Amino acid sequence: MSQSKQTNRQIVLASRPHGAPTADNFRLEQQPIPTAKAGELLLRTVYLSLDPYMRGRMSDAESYADPVALGAVMLGATVSRVEHSQHPDYSVGDWVLAYSGWQDYALSDGTGLTKLGKTPSHPSYALGILGMPGFTGYMGLLDIGQPKAGETVVVAAATGPVGATVGQVAKLKGCRAIGIAGGAEKCQMAVAEFGFDLCLNHHAVDFVEQLRAACPDGIDVYYENVGGKVFDAVLPLLNTKARMPVCGLISQYNATALPDGPDRLSLLTRTILTKRLKVQGFIIFDDYGARYPEFYQEMSGWLAAGKIKTREQIVQGLEQAPEAFIGLLTGKNIGKLVIQLADA
Repeated sequence: MSQSKQTNRQIVLASRPHGAPTADNFRLEQQPIPTAKAGELLLRTVYLSLDPYMRGRMSDAESYADPVALGAVMLGATVSRVEHSQHPDYSVGDWVLAYSGWQDYALSDGTGLTKLGKTPSHPSYALGILGMPGFTGYMGLLDIGQPKAGETVVVAAATGPVGATVGQVAKLKGCRAIGIAGGAEKCQMAVAEFGFDLCLNHHAVDFVEQLRAACPDGIDVYYENVGGKVFDAVLPLLNTKARMPVCGLISQYNATALPDGPDRLSLLTRTILTKRLKVQGFIIFDDYGARYPEFYQEMSGWLAAGKIKTREQIVQGLEQAPEAFIGLLTGKNIGKLVIQLADA
Protein backbone atom coordinates (compact mmCIF):
# COMPACT_ATOMS: atom_id res chain seq x y z
CA MET A 1 0.00 0.00 0.00
CA SER A 2 1.12 3.54 -0.67
CA GLN A 3 -0.04 7.05 0.07
CA SER A 4 0.37 9.99 -2.24
CA LYS A 5 3.01 12.57 -1.40
CA GLN A 6 0.84 15.31 -2.92
CA THR A 7 -2.79 14.40 -2.19
CA ASN A 8 -4.64 13.91 1.08
CA ARG A 9 -7.55 11.50 0.72
CA GLN A 10 -10.41 12.20 3.13
CA ILE A 11 -13.71 10.48 3.80
CA VAL A 12 -16.28 13.06 4.86
CA LEU A 13 -19.85 12.86 6.14
CA ALA A 14 -21.96 13.52 3.04
CA SER A 15 -25.38 13.17 4.69
CA ARG A 16 -26.89 12.06 7.98
CA PRO A 17 -28.28 8.51 8.00
CA HIS A 18 -31.86 7.68 8.84
CA GLY A 19 -31.56 4.22 10.32
CA ALA A 20 -28.59 2.15 9.21
CA PRO A 21 -25.81 4.08 7.44
CA THR A 22 -25.28 3.45 3.74
CA ALA A 23 -22.40 4.16 1.39
CA ASP A 24 -24.22 7.32 0.25
CA ASN A 25 -23.68 8.88 3.68
CA PHE A 26 -19.94 9.05 2.97
CA ARG A 27 -17.89 10.79 0.29
CA LEU A 28 -14.25 10.35 -0.67
CA GLU A 29 -12.52 13.65 -1.36
CA GLN A 30 -8.98 14.67 -2.24
CA GLN A 31 -7.24 17.75 -0.92
CA PRO A 32 -3.66 19.04 -1.05
CA ILE A 33 -1.50 17.78 1.81
CA PRO A 34 -1.25 20.59 4.38
CA THR A 35 2.10 22.09 5.35
CA ALA A 36 3.33 22.15 8.94
CA LYS A 37 4.10 25.62 10.26
CA ALA A 38 6.16 26.59 13.29
CA GLY A 39 4.99 24.59 16.31
CA GLU A 40 3.12 22.06 14.16
CA LEU A 41 3.73 18.58 12.82
CA LEU A 42 2.30 16.70 9.85
CA LEU A 43 0.96 13.26 10.72
CA ARG A 44 0.62 10.41 8.23
CA THR A 45 -2.07 7.94 9.22
CA VAL A 46 -1.08 4.27 9.23
CA TYR A 47 -3.95 2.73 11.21
CA LEU A 48 -7.51 4.02 11.69
CA SER A 49 -9.82 2.70 14.40
CA LEU A 50 -13.47 1.99 13.57
CA ASP A 51 -15.76 1.96 16.61
CA PRO A 52 -19.54 1.83 17.20
CA TYR A 53 -19.67 5.24 18.90
CA MET A 54 -19.04 6.83 15.50
CA ARG A 55 -22.63 6.05 14.51
CA GLY A 56 -23.85 8.45 17.19
CA ARG A 57 -21.58 11.23 15.91
CA MET A 58 -23.18 10.90 12.47
CA SER A 59 -26.47 12.02 14.01
CA ASP A 60 -27.28 15.57 15.06
CA ALA A 61 -29.43 14.36 17.97
CA GLU A 62 -28.44 15.69 21.40
CA SER A 63 -25.64 13.61 22.91
CA TYR A 64 -22.57 13.80 25.11
CA ALA A 65 -20.43 15.11 22.23
CA ASP A 66 -20.93 17.34 19.21
CA PRO A 67 -21.85 15.62 15.94
CA VAL A 68 -19.62 15.49 12.90
CA ALA A 69 -20.56 18.44 10.68
CA LEU A 70 -21.82 17.73 7.19
CA GLY A 71 -18.88 17.86 4.81
CA ALA A 72 -16.37 17.36 7.63
CA VAL A 73 -13.90 14.50 7.92
CA MET A 74 -15.27 11.50 9.81
CA LEU A 75 -13.71 11.37 13.25
CA GLY A 76 -11.68 8.55 14.71
CA ALA A 77 -8.58 7.56 16.60
CA THR A 78 -5.48 6.89 14.53
CA VAL A 79 -1.98 5.55 14.91
CA SER A 80 0.21 7.82 12.84
CA ARG A 81 3.82 8.62 12.05
CA VAL A 82 5.35 12.07 12.04
CA GLU A 83 5.97 12.95 8.39
CA HIS A 84 7.30 16.49 8.94
CA SER A 85 7.91 18.31 12.19
CA GLN A 86 8.22 21.95 13.15
CA HIS A 87 7.53 20.97 16.78
CA PRO A 88 10.36 20.70 19.33
CA ASP A 89 8.93 17.60 21.02
CA TYR A 90 8.49 15.42 17.93
CA SER A 91 10.85 14.06 15.28
CA VAL A 92 10.23 12.62 11.82
CA GLY A 93 9.37 8.94 12.12
CA ASP A 94 7.90 9.09 15.63
CA TRP A 95 4.79 6.96 16.19
CA VAL A 96 1.85 8.68 17.92
CA LEU A 97 -1.71 7.97 18.92
CA ALA A 98 -3.81 10.78 17.47
CA TYR A 99 -7.41 11.58 16.53
CA SER A 100 -6.87 12.51 12.90
CA GLY A 101 -10.04 10.86 11.58
CA TRP A 102 -10.65 9.18 8.23
CA GLN A 103 -7.84 10.74 6.18
CA ASP A 104 -4.26 10.15 5.07
CA TYR A 105 -2.68 13.25 6.60
CA ALA A 106 -3.46 15.73 9.36
CA LEU A 107 -1.79 18.68 11.05
CA SER A 108 -1.32 18.79 14.82
CA ASP A 109 0.12 21.21 17.34
CA GLY A 110 0.83 18.30 19.66
CA THR A 111 -2.32 18.69 21.75
CA GLY A 112 -3.90 15.34 22.61
CA LEU A 113 -1.13 13.24 21.08
CA THR A 114 0.29 10.21 22.89
CA LYS A 115 3.84 9.19 22.05
CA LEU A 116 4.28 5.54 21.11
CA GLY A 117 8.05 5.66 20.60
CA LYS A 118 10.25 4.99 17.60
CA THR A 119 9.68 1.25 17.21
CA PRO A 120 6.50 0.02 18.95
CA SER A 121 6.11 -3.75 18.60
CA HIS A 122 2.35 -3.61 17.93
CA PRO A 123 1.41 0.00 17.17
CA SER A 124 -2.21 -0.83 16.29
CA TYR A 125 -2.75 -2.16 19.84
CA ALA A 126 -3.00 1.50 20.89
CA LEU A 127 -6.41 1.49 19.13
CA GLY A 128 -7.61 -1.71 20.79
CA ILE A 129 -6.48 -3.64 23.82
CA LEU A 130 -4.18 -0.83 25.02
CA GLY A 131 -6.49 1.94 23.82
CA MET A 132 -10.06 3.08 24.20
CA PRO A 133 -11.80 -0.35 23.90
CA GLY A 134 -9.48 -2.11 26.36
CA PHE A 135 -9.63 0.84 28.74
CA THR A 136 -13.43 0.84 28.52
CA GLY A 137 -13.69 -2.86 29.34
CA TYR A 138 -11.17 -2.65 32.17
CA MET A 139 -12.52 0.40 34.01
CA GLY A 140 -16.20 -0.40 33.50
CA LEU A 141 -15.80 -3.89 34.91
CA LEU A 142 -13.43 -3.14 37.78
CA ASP A 143 -14.65 0.27 38.94
CA ILE A 144 -18.39 -0.04 38.35
CA GLY A 145 -18.88 -3.81 38.17
CA GLN A 146 -16.51 -4.52 41.07
CA PRO A 147 -16.46 -8.28 40.47
CA LYS A 148 -15.70 -10.60 43.36
CA ALA A 149 -14.17 -14.06 43.10
CA GLY A 150 -16.84 -16.69 42.51
CA GLU A 151 -19.39 -14.30 41.02
CA THR A 152 -21.00 -14.66 37.58
CA VAL A 153 -20.15 -11.99 35.02
CA VAL A 154 -22.09 -11.83 31.74
CA VAL A 155 -21.05 -9.73 28.75
CA ALA A 156 -22.49 -9.49 25.25
CA ALA A 157 -20.46 -8.89 22.08
CA ALA A 158 -18.01 -11.21 23.78
CA THR A 159 -15.51 -11.34 20.91
CA GLY A 160 -15.47 -7.59 20.32
CA PRO A 161 -12.56 -5.61 21.77
CA VAL A 162 -14.52 -4.45 24.83
CA GLY A 163 -16.34 -7.72 25.53
CA ALA A 164 -13.23 -9.87 25.12
CA THR A 165 -11.39 -7.63 27.59
CA VAL A 166 -14.23 -7.85 30.11
CA GLY A 167 -14.37 -11.64 29.95
CA GLN A 168 -10.63 -12.11 30.36
CA VAL A 169 -10.31 -9.62 33.21
CA ALA A 170 -13.29 -11.28 34.94
CA LYS A 171 -11.46 -14.62 34.76
CA LEU A 172 -8.29 -13.04 36.17
CA LYS A 173 -10.40 -11.85 39.11
CA GLY A 174 -11.68 -15.36 39.80
CA CYS A 175 -15.16 -14.97 38.30
CA ARG A 176 -17.25 -17.20 36.09
CA ALA A 177 -17.41 -15.47 32.69
CA ILE A 178 -20.40 -16.05 30.41
CA GLY A 179 -20.18 -14.51 26.96
CA ILE A 180 -22.92 -13.78 24.45
CA ALA A 181 -22.10 -13.42 20.75
CA GLY A 182 -23.73 -13.57 17.33
CA GLY A 183 -22.91 -16.92 15.79
CA ALA A 184 -21.25 -20.26 16.50
CA GLU A 185 -17.83 -19.16 15.20
CA LYS A 186 -17.69 -16.20 17.57
CA CYS A 187 -18.87 -18.31 20.50
CA GLN A 188 -16.19 -20.90 19.83
CA MET A 189 -13.57 -18.14 19.73
CA ALA A 190 -14.79 -16.66 23.02
CA VAL A 191 -14.19 -19.96 24.80
CA ALA A 192 -11.13 -21.29 22.97
CA GLU A 193 -9.24 -18.03 22.51
CA PHE A 194 -10.43 -15.69 25.24
CA GLY A 195 -11.09 -18.22 27.99
CA PHE A 196 -14.79 -17.67 28.66
CA ASP A 197 -16.39 -20.48 30.64
CA LEU A 198 -19.29 -20.52 28.20
CA CYS A 199 -20.57 -18.46 25.29
CA LEU A 200 -24.14 -18.40 24.00
CA ASN A 201 -25.32 -17.57 20.48
CA HIS A 202 -28.02 -14.91 20.75
CA HIS A 203 -29.38 -15.98 17.35
CA ALA A 204 -30.44 -19.34 18.81
CA VAL A 205 -34.22 -19.77 19.02
CA ASP A 206 -33.89 -20.93 22.62
CA PHE A 207 -31.34 -18.28 23.64
CA VAL A 208 -33.40 -17.13 26.64
CA GLU A 209 -33.63 -20.68 27.97
CA GLN A 210 -29.92 -21.27 27.35
CA LEU A 211 -28.98 -18.16 29.30
CA ARG A 212 -31.20 -19.14 32.21
CA ALA A 213 -29.64 -22.61 32.31
CA ALA A 214 -26.12 -21.14 32.11
CA CYS A 215 -26.73 -18.89 35.13
CA PRO A 216 -28.34 -21.15 37.77
CA ASP A 217 -27.15 -18.81 40.54
CA GLY A 218 -28.17 -15.65 38.71
CA ILE A 219 -26.01 -12.84 37.34
CA ASP A 220 -23.91 -10.62 39.61
CA VAL A 221 -22.37 -8.34 36.96
CA TYR A 222 -23.84 -7.65 33.53
CA TYR A 223 -21.59 -5.53 31.35
CA GLU A 224 -23.99 -3.75 28.99
CA ASN A 225 -22.77 -2.82 25.54
CA VAL A 226 -25.56 -4.17 23.32
CA GLY A 227 -29.08 -3.67 24.72
CA GLY A 228 -32.15 -5.02 22.93
CA LYS A 229 -33.16 -8.65 23.26
CA VAL A 230 -29.96 -9.57 25.10
CA PHE A 231 -30.78 -7.16 27.91
CA ASP A 232 -34.38 -8.45 27.96
CA ALA A 233 -33.03 -11.95 28.61
CA VAL A 234 -30.57 -10.78 31.27
CA LEU A 235 -32.90 -8.56 33.33
CA PRO A 236 -34.90 -11.27 35.17
CA LEU A 237 -31.68 -13.14 36.02
CA LEU A 238 -29.95 -10.26 37.80
CA ASN A 239 -29.25 -10.95 41.44
CA THR A 240 -29.99 -8.59 44.30
CA LYS A 241 -27.32 -5.86 44.33
CA ALA A 242 -26.09 -6.81 40.86
CA ARG A 243 -23.97 -4.21 39.07
CA MET A 244 -24.43 -3.11 35.47
CA PRO A 245 -21.84 -0.87 33.79
CA VAL A 246 -23.30 0.61 30.59
CA CYS A 247 -20.85 1.66 27.87
CA GLY A 248 -22.91 1.17 24.70
CA LEU A 249 -26.15 0.01 23.12
CA ILE A 250 -25.10 -1.08 19.65
CA SER A 251 -28.36 -2.92 18.92
CA GLN A 252 -30.19 0.42 19.07
CA TYR A 253 -27.80 2.74 17.22
CA ASN A 254 -29.64 2.40 13.92
CA ALA A 255 -33.14 2.54 15.45
CA THR A 256 -35.52 5.22 14.21
CA ALA A 257 -38.32 4.55 16.73
CA LEU A 258 -38.96 2.75 19.99
CA PRO A 259 -39.37 -1.04 19.65
CA ASP A 260 -42.84 -2.50 19.26
CA GLY A 261 -44.57 -4.08 22.22
CA PRO A 262 -45.64 -3.00 25.70
CA ASP A 263 -43.86 -0.23 27.58
CA ARG A 264 -41.44 -2.03 29.90
CA LEU A 265 -39.92 1.02 31.56
CA SER A 266 -41.88 0.38 34.75
CA LEU A 267 -40.57 -3.21 34.81
CA LEU A 268 -37.02 -1.92 34.59
CA THR A 269 -37.41 0.73 37.27
CA ARG A 270 -39.21 -1.70 39.58
CA THR A 271 -36.40 -4.23 39.13
CA ILE A 272 -33.78 -1.57 39.86
CA LEU A 273 -35.60 -0.76 43.09
CA THR A 274 -36.55 -4.20 44.35
CA LYS A 275 -33.22 -5.82 43.51
CA ARG A 276 -31.25 -2.71 44.48
CA LEU A 277 -29.34 -2.75 41.23
CA LYS A 278 -26.44 -0.45 40.47
CA VAL A 279 -26.78 0.79 36.87
CA GLN A 280 -24.17 3.30 35.73
CA GLY A 281 -23.37 4.65 32.31
CA PHE A 282 -19.95 6.08 31.58
CA ILE A 283 -17.90 7.76 28.87
CA ILE A 284 -14.41 6.37 29.26
CA PHE A 285 -12.12 9.36 28.77
CA ASP A 286 -14.58 11.84 30.29
CA ASP A 287 -14.97 9.80 33.46
CA TYR A 288 -11.69 7.91 33.76
CA GLY A 289 -9.12 9.74 31.64
CA ALA A 290 -6.87 10.41 34.63
CA ARG A 291 -6.63 6.67 35.33
CA TYR A 292 -5.31 5.68 31.89
CA PRO A 293 -1.70 5.24 33.13
CA GLU A 294 -2.95 2.82 35.80
CA PHE A 295 -4.80 0.80 33.16
CA TYR A 296 -1.91 0.88 30.69
CA GLN A 297 0.60 -0.40 33.23
CA GLU A 298 -1.54 -3.34 34.35
CA MET A 299 -2.85 -4.30 30.91
CA SER A 300 0.62 -4.12 29.37
CA GLY A 301 1.86 -6.47 32.07
CA TRP A 302 -0.95 -8.93 31.47
CA LEU A 303 -0.29 -8.85 27.72
CA ALA A 304 3.42 -9.42 28.15
CA ALA A 305 2.74 -12.34 30.50
CA GLY A 306 0.26 -13.92 28.08
CA LYS A 307 -2.62 -13.50 30.53
CA ILE A 308 -4.64 -11.39 28.07
CA LYS A 309 -5.11 -12.12 24.38
CA THR A 310 -6.42 -9.90 21.64
CA ARG A 311 -7.70 -10.33 18.10
CA GLU A 312 -7.60 -7.72 15.35
CA GLN A 313 -9.43 -7.61 12.03
CA ILE A 314 -7.32 -5.40 9.79
CA VAL A 315 -8.93 -4.18 6.56
CA GLN A 316 -6.63 -2.74 3.91
CA GLY A 317 -7.32 0.68 2.37
CA LEU A 318 -9.01 3.91 3.46
CA GLU A 319 -11.62 3.49 0.73
CA GLN A 320 -12.86 0.33 2.51
CA ALA A 321 -13.70 2.19 5.72
CA PRO A 322 -17.40 2.95 4.98
CA GLU A 323 -18.26 -0.65 4.09
CA ALA A 324 -16.29 -2.00 7.04
CA PHE A 325 -18.00 0.44 9.41
CA ILE A 326 -21.47 -0.47 8.14
CA GLY A 327 -20.62 -4.13 8.74
CA LEU A 328 -19.37 -3.36 12.24
CA LEU A 329 -22.81 -2.07 13.22
CA THR A 330 -24.38 -5.40 12.21
CA GLY A 331 -21.78 -7.56 13.92
CA LYS A 332 -19.79 -8.66 10.88
CA ASN A 333 -16.44 -7.92 12.49
CA ILE A 334 -14.43 -10.39 14.53
CA GLY A 335 -12.19 -8.69 17.07
CA LYS A 336 -10.99 -5.09 16.95
CA LEU A 337 -11.72 -3.54 13.55
CA VAL A 338 -8.83 -1.50 12.18
CA ILE A 339 -8.26 0.08 8.76
CA GLN A 340 -4.66 0.03 7.55
CA LEU A 341 -4.09 2.97 5.24
CA ALA A 342 -0.49 2.31 4.35
CA ASP A 343 2.63 0.38 5.20
CA ALA A 344 4.58 1.72 8.13
